[in-house]
Amino acid sequence: MVIALVGLVLLAGGMQLASLDGSWYYLVAGLALAISGLLFFKRATLAAPLYFAVLLATCVWALSEVGLSFWGLMPRLAPLVVLGVIAAFAARAINTQAKWALPVAGLQIVAIIAGGIAIFQPHGVIENSAQKATEILNAVPAVTDANSTDNRWTHYGRDANSARFAPFDQINKDNVKQLQVAWTYRTGAATTGADEDQNTPIQIGNSVYLCTPQNKVIALNAETGEEKWTFDPQAGETKAWNRCRGVAYYEVPAEMKSADGQCNARIITSAKNARLYALDANTGAQCTSFGDKGSTDLSTGLGEYKGFYYMPTSQPLVAGDRVVIGGWVWDGKQTEQPSGVIRAYSLKTGALEWAWDLGNADITKLPAAGQTYTKGTPNYWSSGAYDAQLNMVYLPIGNGTPDFWGGHRSEATNKYATTVLALNVATGREAWHFQTLHKDTWDYDNGTPPALVDLPDGKGGKTPALVLGTKTHQLFLLDRRDGKPLAEVEERAAPTRVQAGDIISPTQPWSVGMPQIAPMQLTEKDMWGASMFDQMACRIAFKKLKYEGAYTHLTTEPTLIYPGYYGGMNWGGMAVDPRTNLLIVNDMRMPQIGWLVPQDKADEEFAKLPKNAGWSRHVQEGTPYQAFKGAFNSPLGLPCHQPSWGSLTGVDLNTKTIAWQVPLGTVQDSRVSGIRASLPVPIGMPSLAGPFATAGGLTFYAGTQDYYLRAFDNATGQELWKSRLPVGAQATPMSYLSPESGRQFVVVSAGGARMTPDRGDYVVAYALPKP
Repeated sequence: MVIALVGLVLLAGGMQLASLDGSWYYLVAGLALAISGLLFFKRATLAAPLYFAVLLATCVWALSEVGLSFWGLMPRLAPLVVLGVIAAFAARAINTQAKWALPVAGLQIVAIIAGGIAIFQPHGVIENSAQKATEILNAVPAVTDANSTDNRWTHYGRDANSARFAPFDQINKDNVKQLQVAWTYRTGAATTGADEDQNTPIQIGNSVYLCTPQNKVIALNAETGEEKWTFDPQAGETKAWNRCRGVAYYEVPAEMKSADGQCNARIITSAKNARLYALDANTGAQCTSFGDKGSTDLSTGLGEYKGFYYMPTSQPLVAGDRVVIGGWVWDGKQTEQPSGVIRAYSLKTGALEWAWDLGNADITKLPAAGQTYTKGTPNYWSSGAYDAQLNMVYLPIGNGTPDFWGGHRSEATNKYATTVLALNVATGREAWHFQTLHKDTWDYDNGTPPALVDLPDGKGGKTPALVLGTKTHQLFLLDRRDGKPLAEVEERAAPTRVQAGDIISPTQPWSVGMPQIAPMQLTEKDMWGASMFDQMACRIAFKKLKYEGAYTHLTTEPTLIYPGYYGGMNWGGMAVDPRTNLLIVNDMRMPQIGWLVPQDKADEEFAKLPKNAGWSRHVQEGTPYQAFKGAFNSPLGLPCHQPSWGSLTGVDLNTKTIAWQVPLGTVQDSRVSGIRASLPVPIGMPSLAGPFATAGGLTFYAGTQDYYLRAFDNATGQELWKSRLPVGAQATPMSYLSPESGRQFVVVSAGGARMTPDRGDYVVAYALPKP
């Protein structure tokens, strides 16, 4: 009866899938299983042979679709193999002469046990069999003196090049397993709802500085984690988006230092009340010589806007004696969002030095009286990089507002949206820009900080380069002097079917000279489920969606968005080991569904969507349509495409190839229908934040959905160590040498992983045991 019911379910779904021009397997297999079940019920000797004919045919079909992929084979074969054990015993019960039945049952039991063991092993691994990026090409001496000026973590990416490399080798591959918690600090900050802790602390000398989602700044003792001082800007509360990814550091030049020592060293921070603050690094007091008694108003020139529709959320970018500021705007709200103007302020006085308004080149500082910076232009909301020798900043630029409609956008917006932009720090004028996506209506804004690297030019010298990761899993390698590609980029034809009135580009750039971190397109064969039933449901759902490959435009038909608008690579950034020119990057693989709904019908249509199913919408005031969107999940709530759903990848920048790739994270702390999985299955999960690499040959990462800080071998990607955190993290860890003891510390903020309910306010430091 069970086999017959399984067959009937597959038959019904298979008929629907076949009618959608999908695979005929489920129809044929369902019919055969239904007949086999009926024959079993009648105790017919043909029942078992028919069943095992279906199982053998399924094996052939599964191998033809996914090869030897473990996660691809599991839902296709596991249910039939489990039922096959019962079928074999039933065959023997029906016909005692069927001596083949018991060996077949035993073989399937062995397969089930092997599959159960294999579930807990990583799959889809790319091994570094050619030993790529393991030879030391560049001599980068390790920093061992804790009092050295090289022992500082001052930027989001440690230093201005945003390569996130810690030149310390005290913790290495041989002793990393000895790491233990050295201290834990509780910030007292709220981290639920709109409040998420994505902070990477900075370190100067014996002090560690961090910020909370509410923009409170805290100074800690680097050795003990004891609190030194706090500063609360009282920035106000918003239910939208409370983030602070880091504070910055500036040291006044020797000739300008005050005799009393006050504010000679400054912590620079911004807050969601659109203010920029300078604090005394020793006391936390506001520097009264900076701006208006210690702060500068960032809303000046923006004109009127709704509360918290503009706020900086990322670490201010210190570039020489200036700080470069962008800002986050509330996604998907309206066309007339606050301007995406980029400004530089003096770190000495807080005065505005220059402004770059992509919509009005005549504005170089403040707009004329009665005017504002150009509204609704793409914004720089993430972190950037700075080349002191070229005196340029490199900034990832977002897409136009609102995200999923572009019919109203200006020529300037279409020119600069979804680019990397180079500005001259002295003048604020554009040096160059490079567009990674044309006329972006997918929310593929660039948020990944570019990493600055120096690569061999083939002539015995070095080429100053930058690497930019995008939400589309692509890596662009550019000359940072002029923005020209150092790896081939070609324009390829893109889907052109759009809703009337929207914008379109017939081609899109593909970085073919660099490796693709994950596939850019999905097919029906990529659909997945924990069983053959929800896999079939996902295949049916896939065939019903409008999908023409990468860059399929949203229309009023439900559309598959892949890569998804979370990435690919997001704001977390990348790490570079400069000794070997190895780039280490994490990515996520999360398709979404989206479609456009006329404004006059949007409220009524949204009310019809299932409650608690994760649907959301961008109201897009000023456009003809709202955008409805949500995850592309199976009936069980799992992603509808085959794992891995997130990876850590090492890319050899010398050969421009993938050196290794491993699934990142397990389902241990994930919940399906509110039930925690509690199994460390290394399936590879979506992740936030970024990695950092060390001279000890290690990469540290913490932004998985399970609650661990991990260390990986830079040469192979092998996980060497992990430690359980109180809750998950969505922040990039950092490292330093403590001047008090000389010990190397690894510090991470753990406020709770995205998509998990557990939240906290922890800052956890690890170190080797004291001698």
